[in-house]
Amino acid sequence: MTPMLDAAEVSRVSRRVAPPMWLVVALACAGQFLVVLDVSVVNTALPSMRTGLGLSEHGLQWVVNTYTIAFAGFMLLGGRAGDLYGRKRMFLVGLGLFTLASLGGGLAQDDWQLLLARAVQGLGAAVLAPSTLTILTSAVPEGPARARAIATWTAVGAGGGAAGGLVGGLLVEALSWRWVLLINVPVGAVVLFGAARWLAESRAGDGRRLDLPGAVLVTAGLATLAYGISQTEAEGWTATATLVPLAAGLAMIALFLAVEARTAAPLMPLGLLARRSVSSANVSMFLCGSAMFCMWFFMTLYAQNVLGYSPLEAGLALVPSSLAVVVGSKLAPRFMPGLGARALAAIGTLVAAIGFAWQSTMTVDGSYLTAIMIPGILMMFGAGLTATPLASLATSGAPPQEAGLVSGLVNTSRTMGGSLGLAVMSTIAATRTGSGDSAEALTEGYALVFRTGTGVLVAGTLLMLLWLPRKMSAE
Repeated sequence: MTPMLDAAEVSRVSRRVAPPMWLVVALACAGQFLVVLDVSVVNTALPSMRTGLGLSEHGLQWVVNTYTIAFAGFMLLGGRAGDLYGRKRMFLVGLGLFTLASLGGGLAQDDWQLLLARAVQGLGAAVLAPSTLTILTSAVPEGPARARAIATWTAVGAGGGAAGGLVGGLLVEALSWRWVLLINVPVGAVVLFGAARWLAESRAGDGRRLDLPGAVLVTAGLATLAYGISQTEAEGWTATATLVPLAAGLAMIALFLAVEARTAAPLMPLGLLARRSVSSANVSMFLCGSAMFCMWFFMTLYAQNVLGYSPLEAGLALVPSSLAVVVGSKLAPRFMPGLGARALAAIGTLVAAIGFAWQSTMTVDGSYLTAIMIPGILMMFGAGLTATPLASLATSGAPPQEAGLVSGLVNTSRTMGGSLGLAVMSTIAATRTGSGDSAEALTEGYALVFRTGTGVLVAGTLLMLLWLPRKMSAE
């Protein structure tokens, strides 16, 4: 048997002429943009959704939570399914679910219909997101070209999260809240057509079946943990409604690890976590995400609740920050060869920490230039510099049969870090603000959040310098 046929046993790729690399990258990034955009785009539409469907305050919270819980809970399962059943197939399945759920949510007439649609959107996103990174890393050879491709993927993903407020504000003011969901339908249809037509199929087809016990445990554990985290803002950290799901989620994840250690074909081989590049980069991503994800949320609240900006004005105010994360992500591959991934990730995190420290000096009468624009640019430029080397380290040297799982782990670390960080920071802000709702009280709460974020990012910088490998794995 020829070497070419041997390779085909590991990665079955379509025999059609390979599409241009830029097209593969564009399609993968488009899928990632939609996934990340929908985490934040509904925020500006929540008041209109409440009026239109008669949602309660608790129900309003679940418009966001149902998406993020399903997204986080099914991510590892989605990544492994791509390895076993085909990355292109899972890309199409995930995007199809996401697009249909967006249509259902945009046409919802009752609150339960909207919440169900958001949960299905999250499931589709969890299947789609790992495939976007795996398709990209499978199509682009490891080295500078892959670093540039990952930088584009990172920039588009970060841009999706950053653009959520602006896009949501524009759609709500120009059309209605329904269009923050309906806009996904034509975009999703175009990307579906392009992916079906041009993406090549690949899988790590080694005859294994999906580890069903492991899949059930990790999905239920992550979803339950995400649910417990979501309860902290409304119930607090010591309430039974928070502690029970948090404890249950941790117990199921511990049981998952025990099962994986004894399973012949595990969903997540524990040896993967022993790989220094994987474990250190994912922990770093989790820690940085817990601080950086909060930036958009609290900057928007500060602009609207303290400085008196409208939702659209708040979205426009953060445009320079959105551009900064894109610039940082695109510059990162240029700096990586000279500085190394570890040093660049640490420098980017330190730049973000300086921005957080600056933002923590906010006042009730701050000017746009010094209270929003400059610190926002520093925070997000640093985030852009950090994300690309961490993603590159986490996926470097991954065996073909584990590429989807590693990609799912990257997305899980970022999503769970952001969810946990937002819950903790919201509690910190509420504790400092207390029962007061004056501009002064709100500013004190927001400022404490950014001071806390500064400490987290400084700790993250030290962790990266001590733990991240000097060079990316080339196994």
